[in-house]
Amino acid sequence: MLIMPSRRQVLAGAAGLAALGGSTGAYAFAIEPGWRLVVTAYAPRPANWPAGLKLRIAALADFHIGEPWMSLARVEAIVAATNALNPDLILLLGDYPGARPIAARKVPLPDFARTVSALRAPLGVHAVLGNHDWWDDAAAQASHRGPVEARRALEAQGIPVLENAALRLVQDGRPFWLAGLADQEPFVPQGSMRSLADLPTTLAQITDDAPVILMAHEPDIFPKVPDRVALTLSGHTHGGQVRILGYSPVTPSRYGQRYVYGHVVEKGRHLVVSGGLGLSRIPVRFGVPPEIVLVDLAGAAGLHA
Repeated sequence: MLIMPSRRQVLAGAAGLAALGGSTGAYAFAIEPGWRLVVTAYAPRPANWPAGLKLRIAALADFHIGEPWMSLARVEAIVAATNALNPDLILLLGDYPGARPIAARKVPLPDFARTVSALRAPLGVHAVLGNHDWWDDAAAQASHRGPVEARRALEAQGIPVLENAALRLVQDGRPFWLAGLADQEPFVPQGSMRSLADLPTTLAQITDDAPVILMAHEPDIFPKVPDRVALTLSGHTHGGQVRILGYSPVTPSRYGQRYVYGHVVEKGRHLVVSGGLGLSRIPVRFGVPPEIVLVDLAGAAGLHA
C-alpha cells in the first residue's frame, strides 16, 4: 500500500515547520523549492560495470511543470545548469506535468518539451514516464491506454521515451544498454490496476553481455531488479520533500525510508533515487532542495561503493 500524505499529515507538516520559526517556514515555502538548485554527485562502483568504462550521467526527475514554482524560465535555468556539467548522457525520470493546487497556472507540455529539447549530451537525452504523466491525462485514464500527452510531446521534440524498452549505446567504443520501464502506478485510484512496468520483457531485449542501466520512475521495483543490471535510477519520492536529519516523515513508497532518497546498495546492486526538482501535494521543500543528479560511473572490478 502506498503511503501518501493525508490532509492531517499536510497540516501537521506545516505546523511543524511553523514551530521551527517564521524564518524556517519562509525558507521551506519560498526559498528552497523555488530558488535553490543543487548538483548532487554520486560515484557508484558496481562490480558488473566494466573497469575503465567512464560514463557521466545527468538525471532530472519530477519537474512538475507549472507556475509559480516551475515556470519555463526555471526549466531553462535547469537545462543550462545541466548542460554546463558536460554529461555524456541525460536521463529524464518522469513526472513532467504539475497538478493543482501546486501548479496554480498550468504550463502546456509541448512548451515544456520544447524547452528541455535544448539539453545536450553526446549519447542523447532519454526519458521514462511517471505516475503524474498518466494521472494528468484524462483520455489515458478513461481508456487505460497510452501514449499519454507527455510522451507525445517529448517524442515530437526528438526525445525518445522508453516504456518497457531497451536500447544499445556505445561510449568510447564500448557498448552498454539503457533500459526504461513503463510506470508502476499509472491509474487512479492508486492500486486499481496492475503496474504497466514489465521488467522481464524489458530485459529480454538485451542481446549481449554489455552492462545495463535501468530507468524506473518509482524505486519500489528495485527488489525485483536482477544482478544483471549495474545501476537503477529513479525519482518519484522527492526525498519526502521534507527531510530532517536524514529522515523523511512522509514517503510515497511502501518501503518507507528504504528507497526514499540517495544512493542505496543492496547485495551489491546499486540504486540512486533523485530528490527531484518540483513539488507535489504541498508547496514545501525542507532539507531536500531541488537537485540535478550527477552520476560518474567508472567500474572497478570487485569494488562496491
